[in-house]
Formats: sequence, C-alpha cells, structure tokens
Amino acid sequence: MSFSSLFESGESTRNKSHLASLVNIAITNGVISDEELVILGRIKTKLSIADSDFEAIIKNPSKYPINPPTTNEERIQWLHDLFKVVFADHSMDEDEHRLLKRYATAIGYNDADAEYLVKRSIEIFSGHLALEDYRYLLNKDR
Repeated sequence: MSFSSLFESGESTRNKSHLASLVNIAITNGVISDEELVILGRIKTKLSIADSDFEAIIKNPSKYPINPPTTNEERIQWLHDLFKVVFADHSMDEDEHRLLKRYATAIGYNDADAEYLVKRSIEIFSGHLALEDYRYLLNKDR
C-alpha cells in the first residue's frame, strides 16, 4: 500500500471501486467497446476520478475490490451506471446478466431484491416497458 493511499477518502475509494466494477462488466466479452469507453469516461468525470487513476483502473480493474455504497440512493445510482455501461453497445450477453446479479448482491441487495431490480432494469433499458410504466414515466413530473 502506498503512503498516499493511506489518506485517500472513503468516498474516493468507493468511487474507484465502483468504476472498476463497471470496467469488469464492460470487459466480460473480452474487450471494452468504444461506446462503453465513452460512458466509462463520463462516469469517471462524474465521480471525480483522475485520468491517471482511470487508466490504472482500465488496465487492472481487479485491483479495486467492491466497496459498497452505504445508502439505497447510492445503490440505485451505482446500478443505473452499471446498466448504462452494459447497454452502451445495445446488447447484453449471459455473462453480463450473471455479473449484474452478482454485482447487485455485492452492493448490498438481498438475492430477491437483486433478482427483481436486475429483471426490471433490463426491461427498462431494453425498451420493454409496459404501457402503464411508459405512461407513468411520461407524466410523472407534470
């Protein structure tokens, strides 16, 4: 462990862990696509991760263990970020699906909630919304 890492904030560590988890999902098919890299770059900026740290995470994401968020709002945000990366290339394979469930459990959801949230998020991100859900989303801020 480097001397500077002793003083790294918990939030910074969590943010790097989150980004590393997203990178792990992105490389399940063997390569990070250009679309996935763009989204990862946006998330890097949103999480205030330095370019040098971003490059290190891309190079070796397994170096950063999952350090789960502490609030439900953060968990939802992390799950949302994850789905943006998975669907960046407009498809999802079985490995990504399996990792999504594991990731949801790793960030603090029980098995039943993880299963539901992953299933529902897949429906939302793949555009398979029921009419009632579509109507709700269109009118929710009116």
